[in-house]
Amino acid sequence: MKPSFLLALALLFSAAQAQSFKLDGHQLVLPTPITFKAGTAELDEVASRESLVLIKEYLTAKSYISKLRVEGHTDNAGESAANQKLSEQRALAVCQWLKAQGVDCKRLLAVGFGDTKPVAANSSAEARAQNRRITVVNAELRGRAIGGLPVDGGGKPAGEVCE
Repeated sequence: MKPSFLLALALLFSAAQAQSFKLDGHQLVLPTPITFKAGTAELDEVASRESLVLIKEYLTAKSYISKLRVEGHTDNAGESAANQKLSEQRALAVCQWLKAQGVDCKRLLAVGFGDTKPVAANSSAEARAQNRRITVVNAELRGRAIGGLPVDGGGKPAGEVCE
């Protein structure tokens, strides 16, 4: 093959691999919700795959992000303590999936917020579904906390991702 053809092929492949990422503040906007089996921290990998892969690609492309906070949130159904624990377990499950895909565990921080940060009123099934979510937020750039805020964002750390 001619070198010019190989160069053109390489440029085409590179352009196809280029990924644009959308942020809302420091939060990565996910194309689809990350979902779990009802009442558990068992990832629905099929329904969540597009967003999980996007997070992995984001961290691969943005090596200067030294810490990404994965936040678990729940609705207000049930006891607050159980919701808190579930939100932590779900955030940790996402981090464990990313780690299994080759993401450096030291770049991930799993935190749970339970039912303390709703985005909807919890007054209907649809609203409660909006509150059951995973959010992904840049927490450190090049080893420095963003804006002087705590790296955990005020959430409860869910455990050690590297274990």
